[in-house]
Amino acid sequence: MASPSDTRKDSVGLQRFGLGFGLGQGPAIRAGARDRMLAEIERHALPQPTGLPFSGAAEIGAALYAFEDRERLEREARRAAQNAPTQGAGTQVAAAQPAPAPSASQNQMAPPKPANEPALPYRTYREEVLARVRLALEAETGFGERLVQFWSNHFCIGATKSNMTRIMAGAYEREAIRPHVFGRFEDMLVAAESHPAMLDFLDNRLSIGPGSPAGKRRGRGLNENLAREILELHTLGVSGGYAQVDVTNLARIITGWTVVGREAVLGFPGSFAFNAGLHEPGEPPLLGKPYGQPGKEKGLAAFSDLARHPATADFIAIKLVRHFVSDEPPSALVRDLAAVFRRSEGDLAAVSRALIESNAAWAAEATKIRSPQEFLLAAFRALGRKPDFGQIIGPLSTMGQPFWQPSGPNGYPDTNDAWASPEGIKTRIDVAAGWGRQAAGNVPDPRVLAEDILGPLLSPETRQAVARAESKPQALALMLMSPEFQRR
Repeated sequence: MASPSDTRKDSVGLQRFGLGFGLGQGPAIRAGARDRMLAEIERHALPQPTGLPFSGAAEIGAALYAFEDRERLEREARRAAQNAPTQGAGTQVAAAQPAPAPSASQNQMAPPKPANEPALPYRTYREEVLARVRLALEAETGFGERLVQFWSNHFCIGATKSNMTRIMAGAYEREAIRPHVFGRFEDMLVAAESHPAMLDFLDNRLSIGPGSPAGKRRGRGLNENLAREILELHTLGVSGGYAQVDVTNLARIITGWTVVGREAVLGFPGSFAFNAGLHEPGEPPLLGKPYGQPGKEKGLAAFSDLARHPATADFIAIKLVRHFVSDEPPSALVRDLAAVFRRSEGDLAAVSRALIESNAAWAAEATKIRSPQEFLLAAFRALGRKPDFGQIIGPLSTMGQPFWQPSGPNGYPDTNDAWASPEGIKTRIDVAAGWGRQAAGNVPDPRVLAEDILGPLLSPETRQAVARAESKPQALALMLMSPEFQRR
């Protein structure tokens, strides 16, 4: 039989590494939390969201181009009608010819939307968010889903950048992040940097080698956005020992990594392609090592070396420990994870296993406050709710963390300062009050629920506050805003 201290540690673990205790899960989940997380790592594969309108980026790209073509034709038709000459006494005659109808393939990929129906990019984004949340609510412990959130934020894109990033945000996470969470860091790095959503978000599709055929013809040059963020945010870190010349040379190395256009010359519309006509020739050095491989292989070789660089191991270890354990990452735990990363050549299953097996990681004081996304998912799990899109996007927008919409390429912040401000806490109180009102008719006695959800973490103060609440909605809100629920 587990001791009270073991049960308490397992309860902390469900919150620190997972998404908290779910309504109706039963005590077995809490008692075996660590073993269940380790078993999840050993399975190596995470489930994918289901019930989505598009299977992946290539299919989405074709639909997006068809949608944009139709929108353009409709705009041109409206302009033509507005500028049409008039006849007689103020009688307007439409001189413009009707806009040609989209092709059969366009009609198949992007059917006309009903009145008041959101445009295709937002509609697809909405479906991806719903599927993403459903998966997190159904997860046993939520450890894998937390890792998806972590890596998706590490290699973040911004859904508000363009139609392409909006419509592909969910597919990007499904294709570039989720399959590699317990795989190799190098594979995730390549998948992320070559995904159409990333190439659009950080403008690599606009980057042209000055010495390439296209560069000589068009007089255009490099865009260094993606190269800079690969070094600063995705691999080495800002203190990783690179210089501006390395940013420029990495940008040269990955010229030609682009997105197939609507003409489909290089492949399926909207998919990744290497365009040799945009690629800068030569052997640019990166961190002192020249790269002269042909075409796309040059970038793959550079990514392989960056993935194995000691600075990358240190940077990833610091971020993982900061995310899961403490804003001030314990140096011994960071060293342990970095050593595993280096020794295993970036085997993320091995790194995740080292984190979960670390007694120091489980014993650390619960000082981290749940981010808005973590708070929402933990609350919905605790209350047994199955929200619609508005019940997801509304609270997350209010709290400042909607899915896949960070303000910059550095992603959402991962420290308490960002989420525990007075204004941030006030917003959470308002959100928790709303959830309490919405869930009051569908959950058990709040006193019983608090015991089930928080278990041995429940303090006498919170127990008393819930018992003395003036109403059931207020009692639920007090449980959700308790220190035991908010901290992990």
